[in-house]
Amino acid sequence: MLQLSLFSRISIWLTVAVGILLASPNFFYTTVEKHNDAIAYIETGVSPNAATAELSAEELEADAAGWPGFMPSSLVNLGLDLRGGAHLLAEVQVEDVYSDRMDGYWLNVREALRGERDTVGTIRRLPSPDDELRVRISNPAGMERALQLVRGTATSVVSLTGVGSTDIIARAEGDVITITMSDAEKDATNDRTIQQSLEIIRRRVDEVGTREPTIQRQGERRILIQVPGIGSAQQLKDLIGTTAKLTFHPVVGPASPGDSPGPRNVIYPSIDPQDAGQLYELEQSPVVTGEELADSQPAFDQNGLPSVTFRFNPSGARKFGIYTSENVGSPFAIVLDEEVISAPVIREAITGGSGQISGNFTIEESTNLAVLLRAGALPAEMTFLEERTIGPELGQDSIEAGQIACIVAFIMVLVFMFLSYGTFGLFANIALILNVGMIFGLLSLIGATLTLPGIAGIVLTIGMAVDANVLVFERIREELRTAKGPARAIELGYEKALSAILDANITTFITAVILFAMGSGPVRGFAITLGLGILTSVFTAIYVTRIMVIMWFERKRPKTLEV
Repeated sequence: MLQLSLFSRISIWLTVAVGILLASPNFFYTTVEKHNDAIAYIETGVSPNAATAELSAEELEADAAGWPGFMPSSLVNLGLDLRGGAHLLAEVQVEDVYSDRMDGYWLNVREALRGERDTVGTIRRLPSPDDELRVRISNPAGMERALQLVRGTATSVVSLTGVGSTDIIARAEGDVITITMSDAEKDATNDRTIQQSLEIIRRRVDEVGTREPTIQRQGERRILIQVPGIGSAQQLKDLIGTTAKLTFHPVVGPASPGDSPGPRNVIYPSIDPQDAGQLYELEQSPVVTGEELADSQPAFDQNGLPSVTFRFNPSGARKFGIYTSENVGSPFAIVLDEEVISAPVIREAITGGSGQISGNFTIEESTNLAVLLRAGALPAEMTFLEERTIGPELGQDSIEAGQIACIVAFIMVLVFMFLSYGTFGLFANIALILNVGMIFGLLSLIGATLTLPGIAGIVLTIGMAVDANVLVFERIREELRTAKGPARAIELGYEKALSAILDANITTFITAVILFAMGSGPVRGFAITLGLGILTSVFTAIYVTRIMVIMWFERKRPKTLEV
């Protein structure tokens, strides 16, 4: 008999109601977005929308109260092509890390040769290109032993393509040992540099709460960065375009324009307002680096001016404490990206592992600097090859075009179904409306990003959603032709059409999964809406239209059916 248990009926309508409830915030998009931004700013001090930070306390409270707290507040995120935002294509200068690698090799080589001075003589590092390390020994007769020791410091390359290779190549040229990275190690270093840059950029962008950024590698050394909702490409560059490399160096002394630094020293300018333009000669090797920072936060100094507080991890705190205790009365320099922020004199040992950077900051600059330091330093400089600011007008045009396409497709399908199947077609049309609402409910639930290809996926789903109903209704027609009663015809129609519905939709769903797994960007946006549309379409066709037909049949008890 044609029937559904009370539990099944409640479960079906409850599922539909939850889907529509989850989708409801999208009908009040602007209000809910302001509510979410205000709540995030009040609770964490971070908001995806820079304009929120400029609101007064009363305006924030008003925005926060603009949407009921008991209602869902998750929205479908709009992609760059719909919302507007910033687009950057950056090239990472991977060669910048070679010099640091050579410094690391020098420490290993020096330790290896120091124990054999009777054989190799004294050792001295010579000026050399960034990707080379040149070491002179005073006893050329010990060159063979020196090469043996240097090659003994080599390690295996950790990469799939570098299996069996070592990281360095050492060769003798008279009394000089020249050490270079192997090609396999360069490739591995380049790959690690790109991956580290990707992760740091992602952390910096996530720190300010922007929604659904696209950050992905392109080619060997390029990174694509797309952030919806951000004001301009320059604003995005300000956030991620600096290395934000914080270091603490011993001060050798003041310097003058034209001075040459001593061996293993550097000269950096000061940007401290109290001695702006002053040059300082510093030891090149830092005492502590920003990599040993545990946290940094915007704050205000004793004069009420914006500053940045920082805290080292245990390793950094120990180094900083030992250095300051041994150098009381000596100046040391706080350096950010090769500029001296401050060069204070150590008054007493700083053993707490924390400190404060004061400078000529605005509140926004101190906040951004804290974000950059907290996220970590970029390993290499980035050159921006493309930078575009995409205005919301383009997105609005896309949204309007998508809305028109959805409405046209919707109306044509509704008219076709009603003319073809009468009352049953009306049930299918109601299910189709609920289907679209449930798609947006699922998109909101998982925090998916809707792009223009995603809208195309929804339009395609609208056209495909009634396929299952067409199969069911045609089976009911066939059963009616065999002189079966209305109840039995409806029951057999749903039973016999089920396998065909599942076969057709499972194969399409598998295609959507493959598109999502193998594709990226717009392809994924299309795959998400297509896949979710298939799930909701099968549910509404098999259960929602069926329960409406059953409720209608129980009420009307027709002797004949016109399908």
